[in-house]
Amino acid sequence: MNEILQFFIALPLVGFIISLLLPEKKETLISRVAFGTVFIQLVALVVFIIFWVFNGAAHLNLNEITLLKTDHYEFFIDFYFDKISAVYLFIGALLTSMITTYSRYYLHREKGYKRFFNTVLFFFFGYNLAILSGNFETLFIGWEIIGISSFLLIAFYRERYLPVKNAFKVFSIYRIGDIGMILAMWASHHLFHENITFMKMNNFELMSEHLQSHSFIGAFIALSLVLAAAAKSAQIPFSSWLPRAMEGPTPSSAIFYGSLSVHLGVFLMLRTFPFWEHQTSIRIAIGLMGLTTSIMAAYMAKVQSSVKSQVAYSSISQIGLIFIEVALGFETLALFHFAGNAFLRTYQLLVSPSVVSYMIREQFYNFQPKERGIKNTFPKRIEYALYVWSLKEFNLENFMAIVLWKPLKTLGKSLDFLNLKRLILVFIPTFVIGILLYEFKSIVPTQIVSVLPEVFAFIGLLFVFKSFSERKSPFIAWMLIVLNHFWISLAIVFNEKIDYSELVVYLSGIIVAGFVGYASLLYLKKMEEKVSLNQYLGHVYEHPKFAFFFLLAALGVTGFPITTTFIGEDLIFSHIESHQVMLAFFIASSFIVSGIAGIRIYTRLFLGPHIKTYHEIPYRSS
Repeated sequence: MNEILQFFIALPLVGFIISLLLPEKKETLISRVAFGTVFIQLVALVVFIIFWVFNGAAHLNLNEITLLKTDHYEFFIDFYFDKISAVYLFIGALLTSMITTYSRYYLHREKGYKRFFNTVLFFFFGYNLAILSGNFETLFIGWEIIGISSFLLIAFYRERYLPVKNAFKVFSIYRIGDIGMILAMWASHHLFHENITFMKMNNFELMSEHLQSHSFIGAFIALSLVLAAAAKSAQIPFSSWLPRAMEGPTPSSAIFYGSLSVHLGVFLMLRTFPFWEHQTSIRIAIGLMGLTTSIMAAYMAKVQSSVKSQVAYSSISQIGLIFIEVALGFETLALFHFAGNAFLRTYQLLVSPSVVSYMIREQFYNFQPKERGIKNTFPKRIEYALYVWSLKEFNLENFMAIVLWKPLKTLGKSLDFLNLKRLILVFIPTFVIGILLYEFKSIVPTQIVSVLPEVFAFIGLLFVFKSFSERKSPFIAWMLIVLNHFWISLAIVFNEKIDYSELVVYLSGIIVAGFVGYASLLYLKKMEEKVSLNQYLGHVYEHPKFAFFFLLAALGVTGFPITTTFIGEDLIFSHIESHQVMLAFFIASSFIVSGIAGIRIYTRLFLGPHIKTYHEIPYRSS
């Protein structure tokens, strides 16, 4: 039965590719391909689960293909199936089939009809890949696909200001959570000295043997996983992104932020439960996070003025309770709770437009004001204070801005003196000095050599900070992202003897995507007079195919799994020693911020209200 697992990955991928090739005007054919793909998956999955249960419901593991193997490292795609996979796959296929049916009529004659179904099938492929993943690397591929799908669907109305702005905010939070995944993969390589599979993670003796002598690194991995799960499932302090994700079409809000995508953090915790179940402090931390989120989100849900925001915070509150159940070890209860919450929130979001009209009608014809006075008792004053804080969302947005975004922008703006010419003049001699230090490191004092990796990695991190805060030239922002990867390469070569073929794997995707992206910017500047990052330019209005082309280049240069750089990033981390936590943090942060900066360039240049005013444009929504 192991070989059948490939089918559940291949079918969504084939459906996605077919949908890309269909003409945009063939609405019926597009929707039938999308529904047919998901429905066949659902039927096949039900039959497979029935046979699997009758055959004893044993855990299935399939080592699919090895993409890269060196003397000390192996990157392979691995699939794993158990009851957690069965529940998540079934709920995903059932709800996605319902959404594709609903969307066929809901989005009839919508301008982005084909684009919507393309993105949903791309998400469905990533979702199945993540759920069936048998190791962290395979999971991270699906994780990244789901992240970019979320961005594209929130920004579905890409000629409006607010959907585009909120899509970028959500993508940024997703990327912050990715730091946790990257650091967890790095630390697990050092703990187990291999690319650990989830099948082996269920081996109690193996886990106990490694964690007894490495309790600190075990806690580090667990906390990194909690960070990734909290960001993906909108737990405190990342809760404010979920209501902002409701800017997309109602069907995408239902499938992503009501049912499937928002529960992936829970899935990560369930999948890695055998690893951290005996770390009591981690279980307490997860339980407290879930409890705090549940209470705060419940209050925030009560003061929302829109139906979709209210449903979003209600969903966050329930997911907080699911985290508590996972922390307590109630795996089966958590799966039932996930299924119930997913079905309920999908239903609520799909009927939300009708509910609004019903409520307005009810108030218009049967309005009866309720007699309520403001009570001045001490418990009531506490309750009123909580509601006031809830209206401000407990200042979570301001907290994220102060802790994350303002420091990034401040550091970046300190490098405003760098124009394109100065950038090259600073980079080339400094990089040459770094190469010379590497070539003659035998005569350089050991104390200096030991800190050079962190120094060069930090310089690269400063480059992406500058790219993130750049407001004028997209050329500077783009070059800073590309050059950051060269600083990372220079930092790694000081660690140990690294084969040059490994650097080729890492840098080849960067060089190709970087060249394509820069050429695209030159071509765009030739076509359009205004090419700046100071506002949203909306050039997708007149250049939709060119915008898609540049998006691929931006994804390639930021390590999305479409080039060898994605494998190269994991390969780079295999050369970071277990004691070099700061180096790992600097490089992981560089990967994450460069991803945000790359998508920011695409967003500013191509999305939002079109800068030209000779045609009707949508203004900022409230």
